[in-house]
Amino acid sequence: MKVAPRRPAFPSVPALPAAGAALLLAVAPVAASGAAAYGAPTGSVVASAARADGGLDAAADALSKGPVYVDPRAAGQLPDGQADALASDIEQAGKPVFVAVLPANSDYPRATLFEDLRTRVGVQGVYAVQLGDRFDARADGNVMSRESVRHLVGAAQRAHPGDATAQLKDFVAQAEKQVGKGTPDSWQGTGGDGVSSGALVGLGALVVLGAGGAYTVHRRTKRRREAEEQAALDALRVVVDEDITAYGEELDRLDFRPGEPGADDAMRADYAHALDAYENAKQTMGQARHPQDVRKVTETLEDGRFALATLAARREGRPLPERRPPCFFDPRHGPSVADAQWAPPGGAERTVPVCAADQARLADGQEPMARTVRTPYGEDRPYWDAGPVYGPWAGGYYGMLGGGLLPGLFLGTMLGSSMMGPAAYGWGDGAYHGDGGGGDYSGGDFSSGDFGGGFGGGGGFGGGDGGGFGGGFGD
Repeated sequence: MKVAPRRPAFPSVPALPAAGAALLLAVAPVAASGAAAYGAPTGSVVASAARADGGLDAAADALSKGPVYVDPRAAGQLPDGQADALASDIEQAGKPVFVAVLPANSDYPRATLFEDLRTRVGVQGVYAVQLGDRFDARADGNVMSRESVRHLVGAAQRAHPGDATAQLKDFVAQAEKQVGKGTPDSWQGTGGDGVSSGALVGLGALVVLGAGGAYTVHRRTKRRREAEEQAALDALRVVVDEDITAYGEELDRLDFRPGEPGADDAMRADYAHALDAYENAKQTMGQARHPQDVRKVTETLEDGRFALATLAARREGRPLPERRPPCFFDPRHGPSVADAQWAPPGGAERTVPVCAADQARLADGQEPMARTVRTPYGEDRPYWDAGPVYGPWAGGYYGMLGGGLLPGLFLGTMLGSSMMGPAAYGWGDGAYHGDGGGGDYSGGDFSSGDFGGGFGGGGGFGGGDGGGFGGGFGD
């Protein structure tokens, strides 16, 4: 693959003697960490976009080495200078954003372009593509939510109608603000020929300061992650407090008195179990310090609701209920009574546990009563499409499914994408993401729903080029 030459930031220096070269090699790793600590890019000083012979394999190979690829046949769309500047911005921001400028021809099948490109690159991130005179983007759900991608694509299309290159640049600038840090290791060390004299001048100082700088960065990163984790916990606390309140109201409505006529020891045991679950849930939530602590709370509430369902059956002389997971659409509906077929908008059909009321709604062709929660954009969405922050909350309710079925229940939703990727407790677009905000290699193991649906139509809301996320170009 041919890579466009990089312009050194300072005049290059003659080759070092053997001893000097050995010393440089010995201290280079420390210097690199020191440079990162003080804000210098750890790869090249001036980034370059890659150009090769064209085709998906060439594009994927180039993007594994740097953030921007321009097919030679689309060179007029993004000239060298602009491509290099865009690559430099992305590298210095340290964000997993991949940009491809491609010709609209049979080398890049538009129906599967994003899925094929993501599969070949194999790295989690945001993928922005200009295909001829069209622009669109996709992202791994644990890096940026589908809603966020759709909003940014639509905003860029409406801001620059008919100018795909401007849309591309606008999208990248906005995406960099929302995506967490984390670039592929393969992007490092792809600089130009030789060593700059400026780098050599600062090398000694960086060696001395490297350890201290690395510690500073570690401490700053730790504080940032703690703040983001706290924000995620605060969002979860609102939802869990609503669940605990609803559970307490259910206890009151049951109006069971241990000494009432007809009450037996089994009923009293069920009631005691349900009361304990209420008190334990409140106490556990009060002691929660991390998002993952919420899972124990919702596990407790699920167990208590089954005790209430059992008590109600005993009082009414009905058969005792089967132990089943809560209703998929809202765990507050209580234990499910059956399984039903359901598909999220644009997603594949799957079997979900449902309560009797939602079973009847689905049978009548009506929408189920879904639990909605608030997203960071001030809108209410079904919990499965509101961000990976709700992963621990859902895990407590549906973890009893076991056997790896939990992610399958949410397949094709934002929550499912986060469950199938690295640990994530953030909103999916720049908040707390466990061990990283993208850039990790996952190969072909990713949610195809995040990248499927054909090229184009990312604008949604009736703006831009398309009418809805995932729509194709049309013929």
